[in-house]
Amino acid sequence: ALTACARSVLAALRLAGAAWLSAGSCAFEESACGYEWHYGHLPWTLNGEGHYISVDTSHEGEKAILSSPELHSEEWSCIRLIYQIASTSESSSDPTRLNLYLRQEGESFDRLLWSAKEPSDSWLIASLDLANSTKKYKIVLEGEMGKDKSASIAVFEIKITPGYCIECDFEENHLCGFMNRWNPNVNWFVGGGNIRNSQSVLPKDHTLNSELGHYMYVDSVYVKHFQEVAQLISPRTTTPMSGCLSFYYQLKQESSIVFTVYLRDVSGFYEEIWKTESALSAAWTVAEVDFNAPYPVEVIFEVAFNSAKGGYVALDDIAFSPVYCSNRTGISFNPAEASCNFEEDLCNFYQDQKDGPGWSRVKVKRNVYRAGDHTTGFGYYLLANTKFTSQPGYIGRLYGPTLPGNLQYCLRFYYALYGFFKMSGTLAVYIFEENHVVQEKIWSVLDSPKGVWTQAEISFKKPMPCKVVFVSWCKSFWDCGLVALDDISLSLGSCQALDLLPPNPGECTFEKDMCMFTQKKQGRGSWHRRRGPTPTSYTGPRGDHTTGVGYYIYIEASDMVYGQRAYLTSRTLRGTPGKLCLTFFYHMYGAGTGLLSVYLKKEGDDEEIPLWRRTGEQSISWLRGLIEYESEKNHQIIFEAIRGVSIRSDTAVDDILFQSGSCLEVEEIQFSSGYPDSLNEIEF
Repeated sequence: ALTACARSVLAALRLAGAAWLSAGSCAFEESACGYEWHYGHLPWTLNGEGHYISVDTSHEGEKAILSSPELHSEEWSCIRLIYQIASTSESSSDPTRLNLYLRQEGESFDRLLWSAKEPSDSWLIASLDLANSTKKYKIVLEGEMGKDKSASIAVFEIKITPGYCIECDFEENHLCGFMNRWNPNVNWFVGGGNIRNSQSVLPKDHTLNSELGHYMYVDSVYVKHFQEVAQLISPRTTTPMSGCLSFYYQLKQESSIVFTVYLRDVSGFYEEIWKTESALSAAWTVAEVDFNAPYPVEVIFEVAFNSAKGGYVALDDIAFSPVYCSNRTGISFNPAEASCNFEEDLCNFYQDQKDGPGWSRVKVKRNVYRAGDHTTGFGYYLLANTKFTSQPGYIGRLYGPTLPGNLQYCLRFYYALYGFFKMSGTLAVYIFEENHVVQEKIWSVLDSPKGVWTQAEISFKKPMPCKVVFVSWCKSFWDCGLVALDDISLSLGSCQALDLLPPNPGECTFEKDMCMFTQKKQGRGSWHRRRGPTPTSYTGPRGDHTTGVGYYIYIEASDMVYGQRAYLTSRTLRGTPGKLCLTFFYHMYGAGTGLLSVYLKKEGDDEEIPLWRRTGEQSISWLRGLIEYESEKNHQIIFEAIRGVSIRSDTAVDDILFQSGSCLEVEEIQFSSGYPDSLNEIEF
């Protein structure tokens, strides 16, 4: 046995090893380990006795910022954050919140990795996977105090370790963020470390192979009912990963024990990935299982007992490798293969020759009568029942490529309807299982605003390979209108799970608020956030660009005078070497439309550099604007709208996106005025 002195040396070595391993880790015991707070915001206080750093509302201010020293890790790593939010207010509109951002070198925007607002009586743990990257980075913690006058946020420890968050040897007191789902009778407990709190004779741990090491175990001695279940739940994965999950277990049983490993996604779907085969394994046995998590999942280790004499299960050394256990290369399915914006062709979609050409790929020149496509406003989309197929009882079927079975999918697409008396049945989505015998309708149009690109989203999961099929049909010629389809996108994971993911950095859809934008002055000459059509007829959009039923921002010309300006200014963006691409959608419809301009304002410069301008009425559609610019200095982007000669001058903007790197496409004209010559022509 180790002497007390040797044990303390071992503990010191382990601590020293941890300190040496992970730059950016801090227990906030005597110092902040190179973490710095920003003096323009609320101060963080280092509490020596309690070993934490905290911020509260005793000072005036809205938020506190804490940033790590510069870090670099080319290996996959795991950030663990031990924190507590204390709040008395139940205010749901503006709660106290702790956010964690990743600030990568060469990026103008911080990427939100995680956010929490739940108050608690004790510390909580968050685990975040950080994919390998060659870029240097900083971790930035932001405490938002909200409306509560007596709120506080404490951070006890930040730990960055090489490896994956689902890995654990159970040697640390916070158990790597693994949680036991409490059950009145059977639970997972920590074993080892000379703990003798069980009536069963438990093993030495696997990590250190000594009585000092720790593992997790579940014992049947407290079982009261048939089929009692204990669950140990891993931290949820935050980055797509696939490979080999391995763990060591011991199973001692006198009557049947069922030991199962599941994946559980955000929607609560369980997928069994492993089950014990042997009746007994008195020594530590390794289990390996192929693991595929393209979307966030938890790993659940579940033990079910049938009686109190069931024995026990012990678990230790959970590990992950990005290489599959078996020789298989894994599912190489890329969801982009089942997505299409129809700009070049039909991508991997096709039509059955028996049906005839029910869907045609068309393009509309910019005009004030008929909307263009959703992708850019002047590109291609699909139209069913065009002049080639306008006969009674036409049917158009568009088949997607084959999708692998047993994966959760989110299908999103945009559709627009024109000229229908009855909406039902005009557009439906079916799932065809591979043999084409089983057809299941998973969506159909109920009602939607006419002529507005509206987003639909559907989550589905099928055990067998399947295809998505878009079907448009009408029974009689008099019922038939036009059905338009564009921007089909498929993602892995349910739509609900995707909606829970943090937003893209540098993106603003105006769905919740004004994001990173502010106005120089409110009142007359200001930008308004709105959904649906604008109040004045024959000007402004009929719906937003993001979903068709969401929010956009616009100037209300009837509140302004001719020549009056409205400014929308971004917050200061970090300067970076290299090019930046700004994409946005603008709507300039109305006989009296004025000007829309975009400017670059560099820090320390008085001049605003014009980047882009449009003058006068442009189209009844949302049109895409693209701007490529460079700024090594910190800078702001300014959108300026000028009211035109009449009240039919509502100008709108939506879906602003900043990206590092060159724009993938180039906009032919940066500065244009007047109106295109040809009106309302459909090109086939």
